[in-house]
Amino acid sequence: MNKTKRKIFEASMKLFADKGYDGTSIEEITATVGVAKGTLYYHFSSKEEIFSFLVEEGVKLLKNSISIKTSKMDNTIDKIRAIILIQIKILFKYESFMTIILSQIWGQDSRSQLCKKYVFEYIQMIEEIVKYGIETGEIISGDSNIIASGIFGFTCSSYIYKMRHGGDININELFSEVDNLFIKKLAKAK
Repeated sequence: MNKTKRKIFEASMKLFADKGYDGTSIEEITATVGVAKGTLYYHFSSKEEIFSFLVEEGVKLLKNSISIKTSKMDNTIDKIRAIILIQIKILFKYESFMTIILSQIWGQDSRSQLCKKYVFEYIQMIEEIVKYGIETGEIISGDSNIIASGIFGFTCSSYIYKMRHGGDININELFSEVDNLFIKKLAKAK
């Protein structure tokens, strides 16, 4: 991604998170980035295309980070730990992106459908790891879809925790709590 496209990407993400999609205009994006409309339209044909690009790139970052990390692991519980830690780090580092995804997932319009598509693909990725863990006896038996959705939801709740408490949150301490409250309960007793 070139420098100008990245600036458009980052400014749009912040504006969409702060003001919502409908509350953000192309004019605001160009003013924030400091480019002419023609420059913006050189990179993106519409505000809708910017939104789609944001969602696709953000989820791709999350999925790629998890694929790289978990591909080196054999143990399902370790993979789930890696997924949760990465998701918490991305939630906190890219708050604007997560605000967009979590606020837009509800509803039936095209943006909601796009967000659902990518979130469900991401949860499916987690579900495949969970299924394998159930099959190998590493984690408790259960509905892999519910468990995977729970992992996503439980991790997203850490963002709510951060919003409630404000300020700096120690990610490792938060992760340790999630590990004790949730992940360790998935491990099958030996």
